[in-house]
Amino acid sequence: MTQGTMTAIEGIYEVCIGVPEPILAIQYWQQFGYRIGEVGELTPESAYQLYGVNSPLKAIRLYHQDADHGLIRLMIWQNPTNQGLGISSMKVKGNRWTTALTADLLGILNHAENAKGAGEIIRYTYPYWEVIYQKERKSRPFVDPAVGVREMLLLQPLMRQVLFQRFGYVMPHYGKINHNAAFSTSQFTHLGLVVQDDSKDSLRFYEEVLGLLRVRDDVETSYESSFAGRDFFDLQPGEKFIVTAFDDPRSSGTDLMAARSGRLYIVRFPEHIPLESRFTFAQPGSLGMCLYTYRVQGIHNYFDRIRASNVQKFTNIVNNEFGEISFSFVAPDGYFWTLVEKS
Repeated sequence: MTQGTMTAIEGIYEVCIGVPEPILAIQYWQQFGYRIGEVGELTPESAYQLYGVNSPLKAIRLYHQDADHGLIRLMIWQNPTNQGLGISSMKVKGNRWTTALTADLLGILNHAENAKGAGEIIRYTYPYWEVIYQKERKSRPFVDPAVGVREMLLLQPLMRQVLFQRFGYVMPHYGKINHNAAFSTSQFTHLGLVVQDDSKDSLRFYEEVLGLLRVRDDVETSYESSFAGRDFFDLQPGEKFIVTAFDDPRSSGTDLMAARSGRLYIVRFPEHIPLESRFTFAQPGSLGMCLYTYRVQGIHNYFDRIRASNVQKFTNIVNNEFGEISFSFVAPDGYFWTLVEKS
């Protein structure tokens, strides 16, 4: 599809983050280029209808420049259900994390080291060098350009982030950096989740029911092939995971220059590897990263399609805390989602 084509669904709209109070969270995300947008609230009865949480809710949407995806919704529950994923391992079912492009990975690392020195609860990795595209391309060190990314993992009690910096190439529609922000960072370019499904049946839901574009299918990362994969996902010798990505349908799986951010990364571990289930710590009511949303056109059509699919559960169509027509469902893989009608 061309860049101007309208589609019923676009890139992932928001990551929702449960926070005990909003001020510190807003100050944190402002350093990454976000700003305050809408503010709204729900009664306990309305929150239960949409999210299954019997608690008053206040919410704040954070925007990033003119981005139509990769936004943040801060969810302030009067009675949070649990402390969320925190800095627990990325190698769990139910895991959620955000990824963003930055022009200042070293500056972020400096702050992470300062936080550790101050005794704050934090886990982070060294910024690893990774060749993402054209891995078969041979280049001569110190002679040919180095084409790849450096990426680091940054986990804090309310934030689970991967940050990357590009070297030697550009992707014009895949992340727009806010150079006025302290950390010169883009909106979220992709969001991730972890599943176990050797049959890959659950993957079809995102393509066939939600209508997303499947790209980068079955890309394998092993303990032996990737230092970053080893460190980020606690891989042991002989272990691997497989990545399938689902994009905004306006994107492209073959043309690098047409690829758009807003991507959903599904990291699929083989079923023989023991993984803890943490779904209850990554759903509405939890603190930290607890929900992803898509914005769609024709939400009643989506409701009918999802109701007729093999989802685990779904809600009625109601107004969310911003007055937007919405409904929620639990996908076949166990992840909680909310759809929002595009105005």
